[in-house]
Amino acid sequence: MTDLTAAKAKRNIIFLVLVASLGYFVDIYDLLTFSIVRKASLLDIGVSPAEVLPKGVFIINVQMFGLLLGGILWGVVGDKLGRIKVLFGSILLYSLANFANAYVHDVNTYAIIRFIAGVGLAGELGAGITLVSETLSKENRGYGTMIVAVIGLFGAAAAVMVAKHGWQNAYKVGGGLGILLLLLRIGTFESGMFKNIEQTNISKGNFLMLFTNWDRFKKYIYCILIGAPLWYVVGVLVTLSPEFGKAMGAKDVLSAADGVLYTYIGIAVGDIFAGLLAQVTKSRKLTMAVFLLISVVSVVVYLSSKGLTAGHFVWICFFMGCSVGYWATFVTIASEQFGTNIRSTVTTTVPNFVRGSLIPINLAFTALVTHYGMITSGYIMMGILTVIALFSLSQLKETFGKDLDYLEIS
Repeated sequence: MTDLTAAKAKRNIIFLVLVASLGYFVDIYDLLTFSIVRKASLLDIGVSPAEVLPKGVFIINVQMFGLLLGGILWGVVGDKLGRIKVLFGSILLYSLANFANAYVHDVNTYAIIRFIAGVGLAGELGAGITLVSETLSKENRGYGTMIVAVIGLFGAAAAVMVAKHGWQNAYKVGGGLGILLLLLRIGTFESGMFKNIEQTNISKGNFLMLFTNWDRFKKYIYCILIGAPLWYVVGVLVTLSPEFGKAMGAKDVLSAADGVLYTYIGIAVGDIFAGLLAQVTKSRKLTMAVFLLISVVSVVVYLSSKGLTAGHFVWICFFMGCSVGYWATFVTIASEQFGTNIRSTVTTTVPNFVRGSLIPINLAFTALVTHYGMITSGYIMMGILTVIALFSLSQLKETFGKDLDYLEIS
């Protein structure tokens, strides 16, 4: 390879990582917009204050169900037709949905459009991580996925800032960012590993392959379960912070928007340290275990903070965010566990199934609250999810530095 060719290849890789990072930025922006504008938007369309919580939980559950279905759809498309096609299709769908969300006037329409947005949002992260994992060297792909996560997670900060100018504007800007990103994607290139098998008769994107082999199925389920505590922290403990604040006797009204902002800044910082720790120790499993245990400490600090102020709250959210900043590590683990012919399917469905796990987590948490109250239920759910995650992690093989150019055989 000539110096000129090598330099061009390096520029292409840098561009790919940058575009994947910006894609995840928009993904997080759009995914969290509802959590940030939940109260303001529902009150504005005529929902009574007493109904804001149940209607909000209903809408976010519908959105997460869209993520579940979209994860399967885009994952299969990514393995059958290519990772790039997923990026274009998913961005177009969720961008149009976000524009439409700015004009809703009732809860049912709101929920339907969030479902469509959820389907679209499901494809972005998995396709981006798959492309980066398959394109960078096995020694450096951890850095690539770390950069994607760190830049992407600041989409939460952007969503909070824009939402201050009105919930409709937040959705319009999200749709506009998606369209701009769509134009930028024109310069991206397909994964070499995918192109090597594209014209073959090898079974690609066969979602059922994950269920026809017991060992493969267990590995898939374990990959999902190790990420559940993170989404519980974001989707329940932070999103419902106004309600938790009342239960803890907070001196100020806690803002879910501020909580989301500082939590995601923390996650971005945590992702940097998790990525570096994995590179130094050459172990993604050890990194995950360390962060899972620290996250328990952070949740205990949060739930035991009686009479906390708004200022204290945002710093606790930052701490919780840092402690669950293993998102990039977790998704990379899933991507590295499976062969090229179903890697996109796995890498796209796993994070979305984790996001979708918020549905049973919300149901279980709501059931616990009726018997034990907000605080005790918060402890119980975190304990259960962490034990399950640590056990699942112990059952997975270490994949740091693993060669990904292989196939899954039916």
